[in-house]
Amino acid sequence: MADTKTVLIGGGSGTIGTELTRQLREAGHTVLVLVRRPAQTPFERAWDPEAHWLRVGILDGVDAVVNLSGASISRLPWTLQYKREILQSRLAATSTLVEAMAKAERPPSVFVSGSAVGYYGDRPGEVLTEDSAPGVGFLSKVCVAWERAAAPASARSRVVYARTGLVLGQRGALKPIRMLAKVGLAGPLGDGRQHWPWISLFDEAAALRHLIESDLSGPVNLVAPTPEPAGDLIRDVAEDLGRPYWLPAPAWAIKLGLADAGRELLLADQDVSSARLQSSGFEFRDTTVPEALVAA
Repeated sequence: MADTKTVLIGGGSGTIGTELTRQLREAGHTVLVLVRRPAQTPFERAWDPEAHWLRVGILDGVDAVVNLSGASISRLPWTLQYKREILQSRLAATSTLVEAMAKAERPPSVFVSGSAVGYYGDRPGEVLTEDSAPGVGFLSKVCVAWERAAAPASARSRVVYARTGLVLGQRGALKPIRMLAKVGLAGPLGDGRQHWPWISLFDEAAALRHLIESDLSGPVNLVAPTPEPAGDLIRDVAEDLGRPYWLPAPAWAIKLGLADAGRELLLADQDVSSARLQSSGFEFRDTTVPEALVAA
């Protein structure tokens, strides 16, 4: 291809990173993956974000950096210690990359830094755009700090904050929902009417590729154009598996059992717009949850 790039990915072994790597390589780009052990292939590069160590020479010839590193927010429960890990793992990885880019002789032209729709918090009745103010709660504070850690890279590179929604893939957010459905325990969470901003795994990776190749900067929402109530999404999963959708989980029980994780992951209402992404020329492959389930 005419315009091949070398892309360095932090978090490349995760669900999103693996699919992004596949799509980039299929398109003819060179992908280098950061690993927290000695490199074992020509396409791996060692780093230690907890120690803020990344050899500056690793960035030689790199055109774009994508940062997807961070402890999973879907791991439960959120103990105080694990909340610290969720935050610190993101800040350590991001600041390590930003520091290395600041020292590079020729920094990458673009830095796509992970973020999430958790930035907006619980906002029933609002359509949320990139101009919306941050919300309240743990995830909002994490996302604000995460984006702030990436901001200094804008002195030398184009910086994009990829505010990602619920990613529907076999190893992603679908896994626990499918497990519940398979054993016949699918049903509405709370009243089931809260909007869940979602995106298929394929479109998530394709959108990240688009952010690398476009001229967008600043925050960009990575969510499908058709937000879906949580109850409908779970019903779609149950129907896809041929299982019933019937067992409600009351909001009070979710809050009691999961505390902040229940309130912010399961019960938050977020009608997030992807208009900015679409107006830049991105076209979604999967615009409905059933389409995403077929492809997952």
